[in-house]
Amino acid sequence: MGAAALVVSAMPAQAFAAPAASDPADVIPGKGTSTPSLVDGIREGVKASGSAADAARGHLADKKSRYRIADPARDLKAVQSVATGSNETVRLQQKHKGVDVLGGQYVVRMEKKDGKRVVTGTSGKYFTGLTTGTTPEVGEELAVQRAVGATLAQVGGKKLTAKPKAAASLKGTARGLVVLPKGAGVLTQHVTVRGIDPATGQPVLHEVYVDAKSGYPVLQYSGIKTFGTPKAANANATAGEVKAGGGEGEAPGGPAKHPGVAGSGVKYDGTTVELGLFFDTARGEYVMNDHSRMWDTSKNVISTWDARGKDVSEVGGGRWPDGLKEFGSKAPQFGKDATDAGAVDAHWAAGKVYDYYKKVHGRDSLDGRGMAINSLVGVTNFGMPYVNAFWDGSKMVYGGGDEEFKTLSADLDVVGHEMTHGVVENSANLVYAGQSGALNEAIADYFGNAIAVDAAGMAMDDPDAGLMGGNLCRTKSPRQCAFRDLNDGATTSKNFLGVSFATDNGGVHLNSTIFSGALWDIREDLGRTLADKIAYKALTEYMTPLDGFTEGRDAVIAAAKALKVSAKDLGVVKRSFNAHGIVPNWEEAMGVDSDQLLGRLNVYSTKVGAGGGWWATSKSNDDGTEAFSVWAGRTDGSGAAKLISPNDGRFHVNPATDGKTVAWAAYGPAGVDVLARPLAGGPTKKLYSTSDNVQDVRVEGGVVAFEKMDAFGARHVGFLRTGDKEPTWADGGKADTGSASPSLSGGRLAYAKAYADGDDYRMGVEVLDLKSGERKLMNQLGRPESVGETAINGKYVFWLADEVVDDGQVAVRRSNLDGTGTVDLSKEKGEGALFASALTASEDALTVTASLPDPKYHNETMSKLWQFGGANGTDRARVSCNRGEQLSAAAAGGKQVVWIDGTTGYTDLVTRTRPAGNCG
Repeated sequence: MGAAALVVSAMPAQAFAAPAASDPADVIPGKGTSTPSLVDGIREGVKASGSAADAARGHLADKKSRYRIADPARDLKAVQSVATGSNETVRLQQKHKGVDVLGGQYVVRMEKKDGKRVVTGTSGKYFTGLTTGTTPEVGEELAVQRAVGATLAQVGGKKLTAKPKAAASLKGTARGLVVLPKGAGVLTQHVTVRGIDPATGQPVLHEVYVDAKSGYPVLQYSGIKTFGTPKAANANATAGEVKAGGGEGEAPGGPAKHPGVAGSGVKYDGTTVELGLFFDTARGEYVMNDHSRMWDTSKNVISTWDARGKDVSEVGGGRWPDGLKEFGSKAPQFGKDATDAGAVDAHWAAGKVYDYYKKVHGRDSLDGRGMAINSLVGVTNFGMPYVNAFWDGSKMVYGGGDEEFKTLSADLDVVGHEMTHGVVENSANLVYAGQSGALNEAIADYFGNAIAVDAAGMAMDDPDAGLMGGNLCRTKSPRQCAFRDLNDGATTSKNFLGVSFATDNGGVHLNSTIFSGALWDIREDLGRTLADKIAYKALTEYMTPLDGFTEGRDAVIAAAKALKVSAKDLGVVKRSFNAHGIVPNWEEAMGVDSDQLLGRLNVYSTKVGAGGGWWATSKSNDDGTEAFSVWAGRTDGSGAAKLISPNDGRFHVNPATDGKTVAWAAYGPAGVDVLARPLAGGPTKKLYSTSDNVQDVRVEGGVVAFEKMDAFGARHVGFLRTGDKEPTWADGGKADTGSASPSLSGGRLAYAKAYADGDDYRMGVEVLDLKSGERKLMNQLGRPESVGETAINGKYVFWLADEVVDDGQVAVRRSNLDGTGTVDLSKEKGEGALFASALTASEDALTVTASLPDPKYHNETMSKLWQFGGANGTDRARVSCNRGEQLSAAAAGGKQVVWIDGTTGYTDLVTRTRPAGNCG
């Protein structure tokens, strides 16, 4: 699947229709649809009476020649109507034959005066090319099973840990059918998977979309929105009228006095601030419950909770652990303990953010309807420091910090950022993946920064005014400490980083400053008052869930026009986006230094194979609507690619080849099959069937090896020789052992192994001689807690070893085939230690997929290919300097590597025959 946008919709050229010449509107055509993405410059009366939603649908029906929506009353369901003064904004969810379309949302903006309505503009995405059926062949039970398996494979499938019997605490909830708007549409079962990553203990909340014909997960992304890097149930307003800042709040006879009291506390920076409190008679304490702010509307409370001693795994994804209490004090003046915990900063900052949205934009809390605001402060990670913060769809969660970082509530821009995620979720609801996710992050950064800069009285031309998280450090300067700088002056679309959804949800943090930088420039040039109004109006009245950077630009420009800015100021807005490279078709300008073997694979969560002068990969069609098929071609680029797998509606994934045979896994409603077919042609043979996940398929000389993972996380490597009816399990298939990540070469099978050692478990790498049956454990340099992928050639065995509790660095380790001579080609500790996830070996070179430590989230944060060489094998060079993510490398012989590259915003199969060097 393309990395530049969440979905790609395509239609035949003749399906597009330009607006009629007599149409007075300013119309921006939609992409992959006949419905415009934005209509502006109109004032058209509405014939329909009744609710705002009825009037909006009536307008779309009356102007069918412009909108090309066949039956708005049938295909558009009202999800939100917001009235602010005389202005009305109606959000309509697209239905295809009664099924929700992911991101299919259309907005109608109106003015209502004296009982009459006038439409002033529309925007959004309505996909006119959808023809898919809506009868699923895969039920919810199988969809949940596949979704949980896919999530487990993504969060815990890269390493084998020392507890093979430990069941993963992941549970899936079926959400119903959803159509993905790609081409004619892809019918899916939507499943939300929640729980704990069994390897890291981090909270997991994944949205997974399982193809309703084959049962293959075609889309998966995390819903937890962190401040630093990679949502619970949607909290959008339901259909009906919502008055911004409205509510009753008055008792008979006049306004009632709220029960809160004013207290105080000292922030981390030493400033004494006022806090809204409540005296809890049962506890005999003043607690951090602020009744004052929403007393005249919803009567909800701003509360700050003591989560010290709670693990992040207990609080994410909508969880609310037992025993939580609001921070309390015997006196209304909170002391040092509350300061050190970050509670004073969190409670004060939550009130400041509420005040900003209420006073500046007339918005009553995050949902516009006075929802309660809860902050959990001081969480840890397995008892260790947790230096991050996130919005999980219902509350803010702040880590307790460490020796260098304060609690993340100690910077107002962090609090503003996380709370703005709640505002986004309850307005445009930008999908948190790909470009729409980066736009989500950009808006959270913009408003978080705006609130903090204004509260500090800082001028926009201050060199530190654009920093995010600059006040979080105990010893470092703001510039050294900051997570991002919205005024870095360099982040443009030329720096866009194409990544898969498994990395930072498709670049939501990596790419956000491209857009937030443009908004920041607008604020610097136009002033805070006007810029904030433009950005807020664009978010709440123009943007829709699948908008990317181009649609975001169009929304901001249209909002500026609606606010009647001067021609000069409108020019500033446009120039700011131009300066950041956000112009139409900007995605087409990405350069590469690799040679393309097969373009626009449009695949997700599948690997590449190479061997014997051939490559093998999965591929969908150009718009990504077809189930994946396996194709093969020559690694020198000569000749045409061959279709290897049958087109039977199943998803054919994870292919491997030795130049004679291609083997792969096929996912269908009846289960998963391991298949093989000769490159020279002939029938496809079914080698094995299972209901579990199959990954890391390998083939050599008539032997097919693979890894099987069940829904509880148990993993076993199996292999089949020609004629075998059942696999032989390398670890015996026992419940007290586990094996993973197989590699094949020279008649030897290498794999990671977890095995019992008395009352404990140990990790190792084992080599099985398939001819003699002899098994040999490789010597280790320490005692690994987990082992990652393996690779083997005629001289050595290579693997990834994790021995130290750190940020995720691993050692790249090598041993002779007899287990002796074990060395680290790249150590787990020290400068240059790699965050490695995969490796592949030819007889001449080892190539490792890895990233470097980079807390600022730049290009090197993503997976790149590093090739090891030199006399001792420790010299390393970049295989390619492409800016995008580089995944699924397969050694093709010599120093040539084949991989899936995301630089262009698509998933392309590319190659290089030699390393590119250091890449400057």
